[in-house]
Amino acid sequence: MKIILKTYFLVGILIAAAAVNLTLLYQSGQENTYESYTIIRVADLKVKVETFDSLANSIANGFEADREILKEKTNEFQSVLNVLEDGGVIRGQPIVVIPTILLGEFREVENSWNIVRDSLDQIQIRAVSNDEAKDAVNYILGKNGEMALSTDSVIKEVETLGRDFNRHEEITRELHELSKSIGQDALLISIGEDVGIREKLHEERIMFEVGIRKLLQIPTNDLDLESIGQISEELAPIPRENSNALRQLDPLWEAVQLRIKILEENSLHTEDFDVAFGSFKTQKILLISSLDTLIDSWNEEILSNSSQRGIIVQTLLVVDIAIFFLVIVVVRQSLNPLKIISTGMSRVKEGVYGEKINYKADDEIGQLVNTFNIMSDTIKQKTEEAKETDIAKDEFLSMITHELKTPLVPIQGYVDMLLGEHLGSLTEKQKDRLRIIKTSAGSLLRIISDLLDAQKLELGKLVVKKEKQNIKDTIDVAIQAFQPRASENKITIKQHLDKEILVPHDRERITQVLTNLLKNALDVVNPDTGVIEVFVEDSDKEVKINIKDNGPGIPIEKQGGLFKKFYQVDTSLTREVGGSGLGLAICKGLVEEHGGTISAESTPGSGTTFSFILPKDSEPMK
Repeated sequence: MKIILKTYFLVGILIAAAAVNLTLLYQSGQENTYESYTIIRVADLKVKVETFDSLANSIANGFEADREILKEKTNEFQSVLNVLEDGGVIRGQPIVVIPTILLGEFREVENSWNIVRDSLDQIQIRAVSNDEAKDAVNYILGKNGEMALSTDSVIKEVETLGRDFNRHEEITRELHELSKSIGQDALLISIGEDVGIREKLHEERIMFEVGIRKLLQIPTNDLDLESIGQISEELAPIPRENSNALRQLDPLWEAVQLRIKILEENSLHTEDFDVAFGSFKTQKILLISSLDTLIDSWNEEILSNSSQRGIIVQTLLVVDIAIFFLVIVVVRQSLNPLKIISTGMSRVKEGVYGEKINYKADDEIGQLVNTFNIMSDTIKQKTEEAKETDIAKDEFLSMITHELKTPLVPIQGYVDMLLGEHLGSLTEKQKDRLRIIKTSAGSLLRIISDLLDAQKLELGKLVVKKEKQNIKDTIDVAIQAFQPRASENKITIKQHLDKEILVPHDRERITQVLTNLLKNALDVVNPDTGVIEVFVEDSDKEVKINIKDNGPGIPIEKQGGLFKKFYQVDTSLTREVGGSGLGLAICKGLVEEHGGTISAESTPGSGTTFSFILPKDSEPMK
């Protein structure tokens, strides 16, 4: 089977398994989401029950407008129960049907709800107030302040009677506290908080009645003293002049006591309302309990189902992982020959040609291996041919440059003899022509020298003799060679190094580098305004020499090839600055032979800076 088809097949299996797994995970997640939302809605029912309680209390306190709200909330509760049983949507979210296993708990909720709903229906329609009890509460609350003031006045009168009336004073203080307590209990009854209050109010009425009778010398034989922890006792009569407040309290208490008896026997609500209200209070607790049971059972069921789904999902994940590793193994086996090819390509990159890859399979890799083997043989053959050509070219170039250089030496020598008029006098015009011959011969000799140096660098035959010498002296020698030309053209050459720096270098070769860079700078700056500066940056491990000019700069698109052989920034036939295009390439080679680097920075219109670095202790770069 073809590798590509095999890979597609295995990847298809992996994608299919992943799709099944994702589908199951999605379905499981959706089910869990819907079930969780449904349980939230069930929990909301508990909140609604508390809302029923609040509305029922509000109706009991006379807020008739809440009857319609109670009816609306009751219908909402029933609607949610219907959706839970049959399925549907609440607030835009799907609601799952109650699981069969939880129908028993759901029926308990329905049964409790039916009883609660009957009570709520009665609360909605039954009259609330018992007018007689309501009037009694209002009367007691209205007279409570007067009762408190009267008992306080009695206390003040008795306090002046002395030690023999200490018991009288004690009883009056109890009456004062009882009057306040009776008012508080009446207030609680008025707001519907009457659980246990009626019994307490009855006990307070008997205690007040016993106390006031003792103070008024009235018998207490007809009162149930034992039920309130009191005993019959005879007190000294209070003098008439000190009993005015007590005599005023007596009729007031009689009137209040009649109303208290009404409250003891009657509720503020009608009997029908009280029955419905009491039934609701009792069944509310059972309804909340049944809802809690349903929620707890459902959560346990979800946990159980999640555990089962988790096992299924985990199993599928294990299968996915196994298939994934199987795909990796198969693909790796199928593509393993690519590693052999990659190794072979690396060998070719390193210059090793002609090596063969042994792979016999008839697939895409086999075809690629066959092509590679043919390519390797071809490259080896072409490389050998190119080497032979290069050797022949180098030998020819070396020979021709040497042969060209040989006749130039006597030409320059005889021109010097003629200019020195050793062979006879010359006219000024003849001397000018001879100077042109001398200049042209010098230019030709420099070009030939550059060609020879470039060839020696190419063949690795250029000899560099490094000695630890003062780099300042080397720079000074190079600058002095150009001072006459600079002065003639009014160009300033500045050298900013004022100390000795010892650097291992071949003075002749580094002078050649500096000469090339300074000559280039002189060629491009304008007469009268040209400035060339030489900076030296010294550090522990190296020295950096910068040659900066204020010439026109080098176009950005031309900067990439500055250090290539035969590269000319100005390639026009009419360019003003001549040269072989080898100067910077030779500079680069010489600097690298010293173990350093060379670079250029130029901004069109702002000049150019050439920099080269010489290490203070380094081997030449290979």
